[in-house]
Amino acid sequence: MRSNRSIAVAAAATLALSLGMAATSAAQPTASDQGQSAPAVDDSYALVRLAGEPLATNPRTAPDKGKKIGFANRAVKAERDRIRAEQAAFKDWLRTNAPRARVTKQFDVAVNAVGVQLNGTPLSTLRSAPGVTHAELQGVFTPLAHEDPDLALVDVPEAWAAVGGASEAGRGVKVAIIDSGIDVTHPCFSDAGYPAVRQLGDTKYTNNKVIVSRVYGNKIAKNGFDGEDLNGHGTHVAGTVACNVHTDAVADGTEIPYDPSGVAPAATLGSYNVFPGTAGSARSEDILEAMQDAYVDGFDVANMSLGGARNDGGGAFLLDNAVDNLDRANMVVAVAAGNEGPGYWTVHYPGAAPRALTAGASTVGHALVNTVSVAGTDYDVVVGEFGKLSADITAPLAVVKDASSPHPLGLSLACNSSAALPDLTGKIAVIGRMSCTFQEKINNVTKAGAVAAIVVNHLDGLLTMAGDQTGAVAVLVTKTDGAAIMAHDGTSATINANKVYQSIPEATNRMASFSSQGPTHGDLLIKPDVVAPGADVLSAQPAWACETAPCWAIFGGTSMATPHLAGIAAVVRGAHPSWSAAEVRSAVVNTAQQSVLRDSATNEVTNDALKVGAGLADTDAAVASKVALDPVSLSFGAISGGSGRSVTKSLVVTNTSGASVSVSVAVANNPASGVTYSVSGGQVTLAAGASTTMTVTATSTKGAADGFYQAQLDVSVGGSVASHAMLFTVVGSGVAAPGQHQTPPGLS
Repeated sequence: MRSNRSIAVAAAATLALSLGMAATSAAQPTASDQGQSAPAVDDSYALVRLAGEPLATNPRTAPDKGKKIGFANRAVKAERDRIRAEQAAFKDWLRTNAPRARVTKQFDVAVNAVGVQLNGTPLSTLRSAPGVTHAELQGVFTPLAHEDPDLALVDVPEAWAAVGGASEAGRGVKVAIIDSGIDVTHPCFSDAGYPAVRQLGDTKYTNNKVIVSRVYGNKIAKNGFDGEDLNGHGTHVAGTVACNVHTDAVADGTEIPYDPSGVAPAATLGSYNVFPGTAGSARSEDILEAMQDAYVDGFDVANMSLGGARNDGGGAFLLDNAVDNLDRANMVVAVAAGNEGPGYWTVHYPGAAPRALTAGASTVGHALVNTVSVAGTDYDVVVGEFGKLSADITAPLAVVKDASSPHPLGLSLACNSSAALPDLTGKIAVIGRMSCTFQEKINNVTKAGAVAAIVVNHLDGLLTMAGDQTGAVAVLVTKTDGAAIMAHDGTSATINANKVYQSIPEATNRMASFSSQGPTHGDLLIKPDVVAPGADVLSAQPAWACETAPCWAIFGGTSMATPHLAGIAAVVRGAHPSWSAAEVRSAVVNTAQQSVLRDSATNEVTNDALKVGAGLADTDAAVASKVALDPVSLSFGAISGGSGRSVTKSLVVTNTSGASVSVSVAVANNPASGVTYSVSGGQVTLAAGASTTMTVTATSTKGAADGFYQAQLDVSVGGSVASHAMLFTVVGSGVAAPGQHQTPPGLS
């Protein structure tokens, strides 16, 4: 799917240490001489220690030997209240004596301290405050490890260890990137150390790692298009699949504090460019041709970070059919679920194909952020995909309000249907998120003369606004920060061009709000199958995409989740070359981590199969999988609520372990009422490579309430759960013919 670049951002906790050195007359070795980076400080932020003892050292609250602080204890609660009161008094003092300073964090366990954003306030002013015992600038620290945070979320490093290291992950496996091309000059795709092989297609864009470059489209000759990636999407996707291990990265001039790697860094790639040149779309025949060519060229896995409309019948059925058949013919096809979430019934095609490895997207807890300076205070913002922010922009703020707006702060939404905008010539417009597309908003404020726009979210979160790279520069702020900015209508503000990398652990493993959800139309299948990191993914970009190559960017979309799955499939196929595509696909889906993903709206842990499929992918568990399930999930379709009846499905269980195993299958998490699931033939001993067919039944009680009913099928090997499959039934919504890909009656 086209990149949405959506990110969820929260304030990151900061760490500081005293960085002083004892004075001496002799020359001292520098930190770099000792194999370390020189210490650095951020002169915009300070840590301030207050006089009261923290909980860890206070005699009234310090824990006994071998114990932890009892936070429910009355004495502890009283001391926490005392510390909070002390910190509140300090904040009151700041308002009067240092109004530009802002408390950003408060601590009471290890230290009684607050973090302060100085906004120009001298450190000496803070030291003069009553009750302050110490104040220092905050240190800047970088991690010693260099592993890609995306990969840790899906247990890739553990899988590398299991297959002999990163240099072996995906070796001998070929992954086709059916997308916009691959920039073979990027260090991610250096072929140093790869054996010489026959290269196919347009060899201007191939080497011994990217071994194929083909281009598709009925206008390629007329327009002079070739296999070059002039979009960036394909290069980004390819980097996630198989970027060479631990490749140095700088994004938008910001040093990235880790070294990105692909999921399967030893795999080879093929570039099947169905979006050549400036083409933003491809016809079904182009995609089908690329799929076929990839198979004929001997590829094991195909990545299709693309999708089409749900209901128009425009080639969707045949593309789905092609995906299914290629899977049967032993090529795994990973496909994006779509960026139409949140909401059920939003999965795109061919991600709706029963045998597609369909990807939903979760968040990665990091971001590149900019700031907006207003009245001496800096606010975190994320730049949208509109005009390029190549230098600081300073101009007066123009807060645009609309009495009829649904925005919680009463801001104009700047949509075509909104009240006319005032003259914004030479100003930074402050408008609201909601209702229409971001591009529509920015087009309108640009026409009104604005040099830039600050879009205020209706929630306290940040995301990158998708656009077409046209119009004024636009940034997004949280609702809380937006309210503070609005108080300075007419004041000069500066949108700062420099970015900062932030690690945000608390924003990790949340379902991306844009991630499409099941069930599929018509056949009511569970999709996506499984989830992988897809919001805030850093990967490669073509050389033209930045001022100094090599180029990198953070994108978001189910497009970015899909190559994680393709890479995992490549690692599994490399470890088990004799497994069928269906067995590889089952290993990726049915070993997923559960109870780790959080709902995009509620932030609560969810195992809703229509949102998360089987869960968050687990590469290590997939490599170690012992049984394969076909299908990877079971949908029992729609059952009339009035009659009550049973629907039976078959599940084939195959022993892929190489040794005889005892397998048992049982239903877990049965619904409390309405529909009951059961399994027969659920315990068997299987020889290596042997299969058995089990029967799973969904029984609807008479008068069952309309709605979705889910459960889980646990597959145990030797007494321990090794795999699981999700079960799903709709009650009371009409019956749809499987495979027709249309909205079932009553569910428009």
